[in-house]
Amino acid sequence: MSAPPSSAPRWMLYGASGYTGQLIAEEAVRRGHRPVLAGRSREKLAPLAERLGLELAAVGLEEMRGLVSALEGLPLVLHAAGPFIRTSESMVQACLATRAHYLDITGEIPVFENTFHHDAEARARGIALMSGVGFDVVPTDCMARYVAERVPGAHELDLAIVFSGQASPGTAKSMLEQVPSGGRVRRGGALLPWPMGKGLRRVRFTDAERTVAPIPWGDLVTAWHTTGIPNITTYMALPRAAARVVRFTYPLLQRALSVEAIRHGAERLIESRMHGPNETARNEHHTQIWAEARAPDGRRAQAWLELPEGYAFTAVAAVRAVEEVLARKPQGALTPAGTFGADFVLSIPGCRRLDALP
Repeated sequence: MSAPPSSAPRWMLYGASGYTGQLIAEEAVRRGHRPVLAGRSREKLAPLAERLGLELAAVGLEEMRGLVSALEGLPLVLHAAGPFIRTSESMVQACLATRAHYLDITGEIPVFENTFHHDAEARARGIALMSGVGFDVVPTDCMARYVAERVPGAHELDLAIVFSGQASPGTAKSMLEQVPSGGRVRRGGALLPWPMGKGLRRVRFTDAERTVAPIPWGDLVTAWHTTGIPNITTYMALPRAAARVVRFTYPLLQRALSVEAIRHGAERLIESRMHGPNETARNEHHTQIWAEARAPDGRRAQAWLELPEGYAFTAVAAVRAVEEVLARKPQGALTPAGTFGADFVLSIPGCRRLDALP
C-alpha cells in the first residue's frame, strides 16, 4: 500500500460541510492532505475551512461552467454530497471534462450502475471513476474478492452486515431515495426484484448467530464487477420480528415514498431531527461482515471481518482511496477491491479478518 504523499497535492472534497464530509476533511488533514473544500454554500463551508486552514470553493452542481472552472488544475474529486442519485452525474461530467479522477461514497445501486456506464469515456479521458469508497462498499467489496479468490469458479456469493449506531441525515435521505425501487438480488448476472423481508436465514457472526434479511446493498453491482460471480445476495442483520414487520409494511412505505411530495417532506423532517453519531459513538460502536462464496461442485469459503463504526471507517477509507488513485492513476470505471485488492480493507486501522471462528 502506498504511503501518504510527501507533498500533498490539492484535490477537491465536494460536500465537505455535510456530516461525513467534515469527518473526511479532518482525516485528510491528519494525513497531510490539503483538499479544497467545496459545496453549494460558502456560509456552511467557511467555518470548516477556517478551522482546518483550507481553501474553499462555493459552487452548485447545476453550475457546470463554474464547476469545471473550480476543478481546473485539480487531479481528483472526492464527492460526498448525497443523495448521489441526484448529484453524482453532474460531478462525473465535470470530471470527464477536466480529466480529474472521480471518487464518491455512495451506496445507491443506480449510481453504481451509472458510474459503470461511463467506463469507456473514463478510459478515453485517462481517469478513474470509482463509486463507493467508504463503508459502502469498501469492506464488503474486499470480502467479496477475498472469498471469491479462494473458490475459483464460484457461482454464488452471499454477504451479510451487522450494523451498530445511527445514520447521518445524508445516509437517511439516500435510503429514502432507494425505497421506491424495492429489494434486489442478482441472479444469472441480472439484477432482479426481491420482496423486502423475504428470504430470512441464520448467519453466524463473530459474536453470535443472527437472523439476516436480503437488502439492496451496493455490492449487487460492485461485487459482480469485482468477482464476476453471477448470483449475489446481500443481507443485513435484523431481529426476526422486525424482518417480518418489514415484509408486510414495506409495500405501503414503498407506495408512499414513490410520491415526490411525501419523500421531500420526509427529507425535510430528517434534516431537522437527525444527527449523525457523536465522537463517543463512533469510537465505541463496531460493525461485522460475513462473506461466503460457493461453487457448483460444493467447494465453498467463508470469512468474517470486524471493523470500526461505519462513519469512522468511511473517513479513513475514502482518504486512503484518494491516496491509492493518485499513486496508481488507474483508468476506467472501477471498484475498490478490483483496483486495490482484497487486503485494502486491512490498511484501515481497527479491521480484522478471520477465516474461521473458534
